[in-house]
Amino acid sequence: MKPTKNLKSITRARLPLTVGIRREDPSRIWERRAPLTPDAVNELVERRGIQVHVEQCDRRIFTDKEYEKAGATIRPNLQTAHVVLGIKEPPLNELLMNPLPSSVSDSQCARTYMMFSHTAKGQAYNMPLLSAFLANDGDGTNASLLPTLIDYELLTNEEDQKRTVGFGWFAGVAGVLESLSSMAHSHLELGVASPFLYTPRPHTLPSLSALRASLRAIGSRIANEGTPKALGPFVIGLTGTGNVSQGCLSMLEELPIVPVAAKDLPALVMNSGTDLRKIYLVHAKPAEYLIRCNPTSDGSTQYDRDDYYANPEMYKSVFGERIYPYLTLFLNGTGWAPGYPRLMTNGQLTHALELARLIDTDTKNSSDDDIHGSKPPKWARGRNIGDISCDPEGGLEFLERASTLSDPFYKIKVGGGNGDGNGYRHNELPGSEVQMMAVDILPASIPLDASVHFSDGVMRYLEGVLDRYSSTNWNAQSEEERALRRATITQSGKLVEKHEWLGERVDTWRKEQHSGPPASASFPNLDASPATGVLPDPYRTPSRDQGVLRTKRILLLGSGMVAGPAVEKIAERPDVKLVVASNSGHELNNLRRTVLASPTSNQVEYKEINVGNKEVVESLIREADVVISLLPVPLHAGIAELCIQQKKHLVTASYISDDMRKLHDRAHSSDVLLLNEIGLDPGIDHCSAISLIRNLEAQNKQIVSFTSFCGGLPAPDIGLDNMGPLRYKFSWSPRGVLTAALNAARFKLRGKEYEIPGNKLLSSYFEDVPISPTIALEGLPNRDSFPYAAMYELGDIGSLRTLLRGTLRYKGFSSLMHFFNTLGLLELSRTIKELRSWHELVARSQILRHELRPEAEHVDLSSFPAYSQVAEGDTNAQALSWLFNESTSTGGAGLPPLPKEPMTPLDMFTLLLAHKLKYAPHERDMVVMSHEVIARDKNSGAETTDAEEIHTSSLIAFGNERYSAMARTVGMPVAIAALAVADGKVDSELRGVTGPGHESVRGPVLNGLVQVGLGMEENIKKAWVGSLERELRPVRAV
Repeated sequence: MKPTKNLKSITRARLPLTVGIRREDPSRIWERRAPLTPDAVNELVERRGIQVHVEQCDRRIFTDKEYEKAGATIRPNLQTAHVVLGIKEPPLNELLMNPLPSSVSDSQCARTYMMFSHTAKGQAYNMPLLSAFLANDGDGTNASLLPTLIDYELLTNEEDQKRTVGFGWFAGVAGVLESLSSMAHSHLELGVASPFLYTPRPHTLPSLSALRASLRAIGSRIANEGTPKALGPFVIGLTGTGNVSQGCLSMLEELPIVPVAAKDLPALVMNSGTDLRKIYLVHAKPAEYLIRCNPTSDGSTQYDRDDYYANPEMYKSVFGERIYPYLTLFLNGTGWAPGYPRLMTNGQLTHALELARLIDTDTKNSSDDDIHGSKPPKWARGRNIGDISCDPEGGLEFLERASTLSDPFYKIKVGGGNGDGNGYRHNELPGSEVQMMAVDILPASIPLDASVHFSDGVMRYLEGVLDRYSSTNWNAQSEEERALRRATITQSGKLVEKHEWLGERVDTWRKEQHSGPPASASFPNLDASPATGVLPDPYRTPSRDQGVLRTKRILLLGSGMVAGPAVEKIAERPDVKLVVASNSGHELNNLRRTVLASPTSNQVEYKEINVGNKEVVESLIREADVVISLLPVPLHAGIAELCIQQKKHLVTASYISDDMRKLHDRAHSSDVLLLNEIGLDPGIDHCSAISLIRNLEAQNKQIVSFTSFCGGLPAPDIGLDNMGPLRYKFSWSPRGVLTAALNAARFKLRGKEYEIPGNKLLSSYFEDVPISPTIALEGLPNRDSFPYAAMYELGDIGSLRTLLRGTLRYKGFSSLMHFFNTLGLLELSRTIKELRSWHELVARSQILRHELRPEAEHVDLSSFPAYSQVAEGDTNAQALSWLFNESTSTGGAGLPPLPKEPMTPLDMFTLLLAHKLKYAPHERDMVVMSHEVIARDKNSGAETTDAEEIHTSSLIAFGNERYSAMARTVGMPVAIAALAVADGKVDSELRGVTGPGHESVRGPVLNGLVQVGLGMEENIKKAWVGSLERELRPVRAV
């Protein structure tokens, strides 16, 4: 038979060479640029035969349709891309670190990432990103297969090492427009309207030519009518000689510019007869504002370029004295690095503003004109800065933070010279505010022109990278290859030689993560940079480019295994405040350290509380909009009660209990949603099954059979021999697995109804569940399947041939677990006291089972050999010997400590299994889910199997280095559903106790899962032969 889904990564095959274009970080709402245009994509596809995958995005300047037309494939992720391109650095949870099959051999090869990584200068806020590309001693990673990191910022020519790829020129162009607009707003606050009020902000027009035309019209108006007399001569100052300043000069050409030298500024500004129909520009060069502190041997204090770069500490800037006080607007386009003199310090700004006030006052006092007979406005010179270089606390020490396109300028208050010795923000001068425009993604506001320019520049380097994947095309001595080597930061899990100094910073960051904070009742807020997706540098304030959004509040109760993915998903949202509360300080510490390495763009607060303290929990719920409960199931109903009282919505991953169901009417009348069953199983299974069924109903299909299996298993690459006798492993407490093995079940298969009591479940399994041709799986019926006929709207049970939901296990699990049950190891009704050794557990459990259930099936252990004398082939005896032998385990050495308190046999067995069958650090788990729906056309009239279609929907997910597959597939849907509720996407009529069946819930959840690589894969085939329904056979017909 044909399988419904082949398991991935079982065999290796060559993969076509593929380029992937990333979707930029969703938290960067203004980032619309693309590294390649559709024309460039078409060239790769047509000329080189390269596959191009484009990550789906509705915000990008080029539409998905344009890329598809160019020959690209639109994908929800870039899992199969050898070369991944983006503009800015990606969120850490979107990094694809695993190798891929080579396109030219049967071996594997490392990926290549190309981006502006913002790591080359040792930026502290991006050490988590850099760390991800570097091998970690002892983690078992094959360093040679870690991705290569190439930074666009380091692509230079060989002659003078100038950058060949970038957006600097566009930053200058956009910076002029944003700065003029900011300045006009500032002047309006002073009571003066200038022609620059009509300056277009860059993102408001579709092209650079349109922006130029608009500014040109303003320039014509100034040439005809002049600028306001109240502001005096309009003087713009500009620094820098690189691409940024050249972009500034290009845009300023649209105005009636008159160049002036710095030395001529006093006469220009103080002259009441200066022509106001001109804009005066001083393009200040280093020689005009840098002087040597100590004279050279010949007595000179003049700037000398070679001397300056050899001895930067010998120079200081006098920009604040000689140039800045005369400026109406200052455009900073020059860079700065530690060890070099700042263009202006905090104290120099204070002094410069004092001079500017005196200059403006003297100018206005000397003027014969009274401005409409009213009091002149406050001084305007030195009050507006456009810091296009945008280096907080850098060349302009007083630049507090970057601004955003959503909020492009802010004011800083400047002091009068006393207080802290540097004259900044103490004894403020009256009206001493400076308006700062410091948008850090200016080129993103001109996305079309900037993307076309960038794509043209980067294309030859991309082709050089592609040549690396082909031994026939690669030329180690080509100009492009030499440039790529200069631009490479990491390769094969190591820093390249010139960047080795960054290793110390990465090590420091890693040590901080391992040390973590001490456990305490409360943790400080974690405020991560949305612009980078990682924690900010504590010495600079990150930008916030998300716009003004209402903060939503989500409370997450619980900090266990599934909490990590849920926290990371919610923390991606800049408009959400997340509070994680738990009674386990240890788990909170672990969670905090794990999430610290992930992209977070909002505040996450961790609180250690007594979950049993109703008043404390109630106060937290009162402050939330939505509550997520990942607490043990018995606690959900109590939390739901509090949510109803506070009129807050609740989301859980658990089955709807009887206690929860009783709250429906109260919750509905209180307009409260109690959304349950939104994990994996239940959760993703419901959403995907209902979605498939609804699609078939829309096609006028009748459902005749529904079969669904799901299971969390060790990944096949671990090997069955390394999974222990149960062929199972536990990433958390095994208690849920053991108690589930005691549940009664009911289902219908090929027209026959089955009812299985809990004590017979383990002997009534399906011996073969042929979902995969490479892995031998068995299945257990999962509870009562009949209610799902109504939940999924499948019709009456009588109209269905099959209705079955089951749990997947590797072959051998059920029979061995049944044996353990007959020994009394799954007994829950009474406790055992004073266990003196683990070897006593079986005998004590068996005695207890005899006392409680004399009629039940028992095993005579007197016929079993001693643990050390087990014969080969005696599977049950071998399993007992393995479990109670101190020298055997899959992840933990020896036997666990004996319980100190009385416990049930099942709970003691839980402790033993958790210790003996734990995952080793290098091992991963796997989640497999498969639905089979058999349908026929309602109007066909035929009821033969030949007229039927078999529709399958499948998911296979693997654990990664951060989270298990089970944690991802439970935590992610919970988080996505909670965000949908918080965003108001869930139908307002959906209230009370419910599952995820409504379209307004399942739609966002399924779409969100596709975005994080957990989407379902659907297939269709004809005929009954080969169906899962036909192949299933219960071991015992009950």
